[in-house]
Amino acid sequence: MRHTRLDHRFVEYIPETIEPGVLYISITYATAVHKCCCGCGLDVVTPLTPTDWQMTFDGATVSLSPSIGNWDFPCRSHYIIDRARVVIAPPWSDRQVAAERHRDHRAKTEFYGVRQAEQALPDSRVVQPSGTPVETGLWQTIKRLWRNP
Repeated sequence: MRHTRLDHRFVEYIPETIEPGVLYISITYATAVHKCCCGCGLDVVTPLTPTDWQMTFDGATVSLSPSIGNWDFPCRSHYIIDRARVVIAPPWSDRQVAAERHRDHRAKTEFYGVRQAEQALPDSRVVQPSGTPVETGLWQTIKRLWRNP
């Protein structure tokens, strides 16, 4: 089920079970998590850092910026969370995604320095529909971009 609005919950720890339509925000761990708004059911993790996402709370609603692009998900959804509303954004081409990943890496390197930029990106795995893991760590991303400019 597609979501057009997200309720927010401030929590210390992200719960094991993520409810659809809820944006969980842990200020303690500078992380926000929600189910993908397209309805695919995958968990979306948005680190709240100077080089990733920023969260704005106006006393009643939450916004996240920049937009959320789930490029490693089968759905490839792209949306903005603006004052609890989910605004669908245009899809991006593979070239746009690669350019953004390059910009993101450059921003992390400039902000954190080379060694810390490597640590700032989680070395996590996303599973493709085929069941094959996609390496999403910093070096795996660089290798993918190098092979597929």
